[in-house]
Amino acid sequence: MPPAGHSPVPGQMMQRPLLISSLLRHADRYFGQREIVSFGDDRMWHRYTYRDCHRRSRQLANALGALGVRMGDRVGTLAWNGYRHLELYYGITGIGAVCHTMNPRLHAEQLAFIVNDAADKVVFFERSMAPLVRSIVPQCPQVQAFIVLDHHCAGGDLDGIPHLASYEEWLAPHGDEYNWPVFDEDAAAGLCYTSGTTGNPKGVLYSHRSTMLHAWASVAPDAFNLSARDSILAVVPMFHVNAWGLPYAAPMVGAKLVLPGPALDGPALYGLCEQEGVTFAAGVPTIWLGLLNHVREHGLAFSTFARVVIGGSTCPPHLMDGLSQLGLQVIHAFGMTELSPLATVCTLQAHHQGMTREQQTAVLRTQGRPLFGIDLKIVDDDGAEMPWDSKAQGHLMVRGQWVVDAYFGQPPGSAGTDGWFMTGDMARLAPDGYLTITDRSKDVIKSGGEWIGSIDLENIAMTSPAVALAACIGVPHPKWDERPLLVVVARPGHTIDRDALLALFEHKVPRWWVPDDVLVVPQLPLGPTGKVLKLQLRHQFRDHLLAATPVRH
Repeated sequence: MPPAGHSPVPGQMMQRPLLISSLLRHADRYFGQREIVSFGDDRMWHRYTYRDCHRRSRQLANALGALGVRMGDRVGTLAWNGYRHLELYYGITGIGAVCHTMNPRLHAEQLAFIVNDAADKVVFFERSMAPLVRSIVPQCPQVQAFIVLDHHCAGGDLDGIPHLASYEEWLAPHGDEYNWPVFDEDAAAGLCYTSGTTGNPKGVLYSHRSTMLHAWASVAPDAFNLSARDSILAVVPMFHVNAWGLPYAAPMVGAKLVLPGPALDGPALYGLCEQEGVTFAAGVPTIWLGLLNHVREHGLAFSTFARVVIGGSTCPPHLMDGLSQLGLQVIHAFGMTELSPLATVCTLQAHHQGMTREQQTAVLRTQGRPLFGIDLKIVDDDGAEMPWDSKAQGHLMVRGQWVVDAYFGQPPGSAGTDGWFMTGDMARLAPDGYLTITDRSKDVIKSGGEWIGSIDLENIAMTSPAVALAACIGVPHPKWDERPLLVVVARPGHTIDRDALLALFEHKVPRWWVPDDVLVVPQLPLGPTGKVLKLQLRHQFRDHLLAATPVRH
């Protein structure tokens, strides 16, 4: 508060609201010939420019208006990473409506729930997703139009979907003369739902302001370090937290944008990197494991690819090491739907320059430090703040300019505690603010009253050349309440030796942390965002007999 009798002197700068439409207008004016390349659901290439995208987004704005979509209306999308989806990002938000991106990997029941919860007025969808759309139609009577992202509606695969139109035929009659409206920057812009692995998904409603601030933060040198010289491959899906903001960051700096559609296997990604001169990409660990294996198996190398951001779940050290050996700078990041999603990014600071390579590697394996606009703390079970000493483990809490305040439809402030959002992660903080995620709160193993972090154990298991994927869970034990059980998938052509795998843990963790047993399974259950469903594993192996195995407390 200013001193009594005084009031602040107002600044005399222009007031221009932070609106998403300004990004595409900027890219058109100053990077109009920069290319947007996408590989479609129809297996066809498409190339055009930011100027073209801006023109078609204005055309889309006119079409939406003619359809009766108004400011604040929610418009759903079920689409891969492609140019039409990008136009929806800008056309929908540009008129003040809300772009509700939906994950097609959700179960039909969950998808119907979020369409109804969001009260979507229109749903756009890829043709390959027609069976999924058909399955939810009877449960979603409020949807006034379904628009397939294609040139036409011909073919029996779309039968049974009411109020149907094809994107190109629907768009064609409308002109591209449109002036983006100016409105409050705190107006809603995007809606993403959590994956809903336990209970119904919850909606996170982003504003224009929060989205723009997130984009500005993400392009900074110690974040994604993006520029007009980059060619960005958006591997992370556009239905997954707005592709981590890349569809906004790319036009902000004028970078080339490469959208891979559904083709996310190792050979396809390598081909895209080489063909399109990709310099930067972002995605979850499982995607990069596939690319790493492909490059190694065929003795390949990258000619332009330089930086890769890995998030969504903790990056296994062996994956980071493997990509680094190929000459890539691996950037570890932490975020979640409720954080728009970016909270921390791991790059080295000046005081790290004098460290040994091993010490620097240890820093780079953390989730990094928060961007400006994000604040962190860890607390104990009673809510008391814990020290930043790289040792204390507590519940991670976040606040900031692009952090959720309340879930969609809930009262203000209801998603937080005293202005802080509880992430559901267990973490440590170093004295210089570097974050290490040790586990999800619901996945932490409590043995004999002591916490065991499953991520540390999984990372050690993944150093074995025989292990493709690993998950460590707590299972009931008659003496210690819970003990760690390691569940692994073998690499093709490899056999996993239980004792040899457990021997990897010796001298790396306390003896009582070492898993009591190893189970080899054909595959691990993965959720819609690629994360291992540990709750399902806990249920599946809840009766696994551990009593006969010596416990190392």
